[in-house]
Amino acid sequence: MSVMTLEGYSAKIEYDGETDMFRGEILGLSGGADFYGRNPRELRAEFRKSLHVFLEVCREKGIEPRRSYSGRFNLRISPELHERLAIVAQVEGKSINAVAQEALEQRVDA
Repeated sequence: MSVMTLEGYSAKIEYDGETDMFRGEILGLSGGADFYGRNPRELRAEFRKSLHVFLEVCREKGIEPRRSYSGRFNLRISPELHERLAIVAQVEGKSINAVAQEALEQRVDA
């Protein structure tokens, strides 16, 4: 699976063996939008079309196109990892939340 970005929006790209095409699904939207293409150029053009149609429908209906996120979520980890995380946080003089946030930022920015 790959990610394609256009105009600040991201889409996951997968090969669809049934249609012998690549399928893109735009992520982080308040609704669903997908697109198909036979090659990267066609896929990007269809991404643009699908995104613009979605955004136009949202404008017409007064809907916020992007899903909203609160910035909070629960994370379940093993007690051993929790302990190691707490020790690292104490050594660095930080909260567990700060250390976890740094690790998550490194992962998603990679």
